[in-house]
Amino acid sequence: MTSEVIVDVQPKDISIALLEDKRLVEFQQEGRTEQFAVGNIYLAKVKKIMNGLNACFVNVGYERDAFLHYQDLGIHYRALEKFLEQQSKSKQQLSISKHPKFPELEKEGSIQNILKTGQEVLVQIVKEPISTKGPRLTCDLSFAGRYLVLIPFSDKISVSTKIKSAAERARLKQLIHSIKPKNCGVIIRTVAEGKRVAELDAEIKTLYQRWESVVAKIRKRKAEQVPVLAHEETSRTVALLRDLFNPSYENIYVNDRSVYEEVKEYVSIIAPERHHIVKFYQGNVPIFDNFSVTKQIKSSFGRSVTYKQGAYLVIEHTEALHVVDVNSGNRSKAPEGQETNALDVNLGAADEIARQLRLRDMGGIIIVDFIDMHQAENRQKLYERMCQNMQNDRARHNILPLSKFGLMQITRQRVRPVMAVKVEEACPTCEGNGKIKSSLLFTDILEGKIKTLTTDLGIKKFHLHVHPFVEAYISKGVLSLKRRWQMKYGLGVKVIPSQKLSYLQYQFFDPSGEEIDMTEFNEMH
Repeated sequence: MTSEVIVDVQPKDISIALLEDKRLVEFQQEGRTEQFAVGNIYLAKVKKIMNGLNACFVNVGYERDAFLHYQDLGIHYRALEKFLEQQSKSKQQLSISKHPKFPELEKEGSIQNILKTGQEVLVQIVKEPISTKGPRLTCDLSFAGRYLVLIPFSDKISVSTKIKSAAERARLKQLIHSIKPKNCGVIIRTVAEGKRVAELDAEIKTLYQRWESVVAKIRKRKAEQVPVLAHEETSRTVALLRDLFNPSYENIYVNDRSVYEEVKEYVSIIAPERHHIVKFYQGNVPIFDNFSVTKQIKSSFGRSVTYKQGAYLVIEHTEALHVVDVNSGNRSKAPEGQETNALDVNLGAADEIARQLRLRDMGGIIIVDFIDMHQAENRQKLYERMCQNMQNDRARHNILPLSKFGLMQITRQRVRPVMAVKVEEACPTCEGNGKIKSSLLFTDILEGKIKTLTTDLGIKKFHLHVHPFVEAYISKGVLSLKRRWQMKYGLGVKVIPSQKLSYLQYQFFDPSGEEIDMTEFNEMH
């Protein structure tokens, strides 16, 4: 299996696609102005204690207050609280290694006995804001690296259960115990298996420096500045690569120079021999169009998804759970009978559903209504197929066998909001009233905009993005319409086909990739 990562950097957002054998299996999109990300650490204030929930709401600067439960304070909260108190009183920065141990927090306790309204707390985001809910917080701080996770105020060393060798587990534990900072715990990740002490020691030092920078920001802050962002998680691109990176990746394509340098630097650190797989994309065609990502996004998202010989899934999202309905559609029945036909459709659905869970990052409770099967061995085959397909999923999950009603229940770790990509194209011309100007006049409208840019505004170089069908019409012939525009308005006029645009939609971009807003000129002309 070949794997490639495609990174599309736009002025407003960054999109990342993971392709396995050219097939889209993971997709992440994040605004470049997003303030809240999993892993961010804030010095914040308790706003309201909720005794009935045994939790509190904390102001971290978000429009909705964040949620902190008693169980999420962590067993080492008393040590963290005392450390914060000493940092605010002392004139010099105190080291965590010199901090005395404190008794662990009771598992069953009341938050009102620990926190009070207005108290400062050091918290970390573990779940981004989802729907009407604010971020979910923890006081059990951690700093994740590629090989290790550093946990301040803990002395425990844990090893990933996926490392099966007892000798390797013992080697890693002994090695980490000799190099870890005092009063810090470490979780050894699966990819640390077989790594040398120099690599692990370098990462521990890097992670500990992040903790020290958090302490430094806390000391410099003023009382009126709370909440304060004390630690910002690495960029979305690097964070995804940190968790996903595999030496078997063939290529990582990036279309932005600064992000390309950032990704290349990161890969050079974690896998120096593989730095050459990071490549800067400079094609005129949008990067997602060039690698057929746009087409796969349009066919893979939405309420209905076709997957095999006319069979399709209907995916619905409610406040409580996700529901997936499997339909055989217009596919012809197998000559062996209904049972065989149902098994074939269901096995194909299991393959596509496992992909959809990763692709949309669906979390929480998922209920799948498969086509009814009467034979127990067929139901077992379907359960085993789904379990096998979900092995590549990094998110924690649990799958139950089919119920007597033919329903499969799945729970999957939910950290971020589900990816909801709109694939329907709204008419940019009629705005929903059902009437548009003659499409034959569309090229005249485009030429009018080009004339405005070049003659009235003096913008001589720009890219005009249009639907591929429109671009084909503009470019056809020896003396094409595009060529005539370039002869009339200059060679700076470039026409680019873009699959994400609807039929009569267009966008103008300057050479740096910034969109040229034509709203005012649309009103004038």
